Formats: sequence, structure tokens, C-alpha cells
Amino acid sequence: MTASRDPAVAAELRGAGLRVTAARAALLDTVRRGDHLDAEAIADGVRRRVGHISLQAVYEALHALTAAGIVRRIQPPGGPARFEGRVGDNHHHVLCRSCGALADVDCAVGEAPCLTASDDHGFSIDEAEVIYRGLCPDCSTSGSSTAP
Repeated sequence: MTASRDPAVAAELRGAGLRVTAARAALLDTVRRGDHLDAEAIADGVRRRVGHISLQAVYEALHALTAAGIVRRIQPPGGPARFEGRVGDNHHHVLCRSCGALADVDCAVGEAPCLTASDDHGFSIDEAEVIYRGLCPDCSTSGSSTAP
């Protein structure tokens, strides 16, 4: 596969010490255009852009992009890992217990890490990850309340 045609994406990947490929560029674009997608949905998006790519290659690229801080991995309880391109701002998420919808929530209060731990056990805390749970507007009005 050939390298990315978007010079900004190529520069971002190179700046993170990653090799620039069409698949990585398509994956990054898919994650950024998506809404907290899982690996299979990302693979589908990459395939639409560049053709065949294995799910294993998608997982490997997601791991590399996550390790480089370009993509963020979110692990909702009871569901598959999801990925997003919004990184570095210590935002949180709200998860629908019924349909699994996931949305961004800006920092809870004040500066990062947004929360003060009751006992930091000597850690120097610089980030907090919070997942609020409830029912999305669609599920609230339908009366559904089963957990995903």
C-alpha cells in the first residue's frame, strides 16, 4: 500500500516515530471521523478506503497509534474496546446501559485530572478516567433498561 496523500497525517505519523502507510492513514482518518468505533467498525472503514486489511493488522495499528498518543482506547465495562481521536484533554465519557451509545463529556470539574482521589496511595495522579452510566435519550423514552 502506498503512503498517505495527506501531508498533515503523514507528518503526524512520522512525528510519532511511525511508518507512514495508506492503511495507517486510513485507520487514523476512520477513527477521527467515527464515533467511538470498535476495531471491527474501524476495519470496515479502512477496507472501504484502501481495500483488504486483516483485523489483526488493524489491532496492531491501533496499538501503535494508541502507544504513540495519537488515538485513545476506551474500555467500557461489558463491551468491546472503542477508539477515538480526541486525545490529550482528559475528557470523560457517558455510556448508555441499554444500547451501548458512548459520548464525550468534558472534564468534570476544574483542571486535569478532574477529580481528587480520596487516597492516592502515594501516586502522583495526572489523569482520571470516568465513565458515567445511564440511559441515552432514545432508550429513556423507549422504556428500555437492560444492560449491554
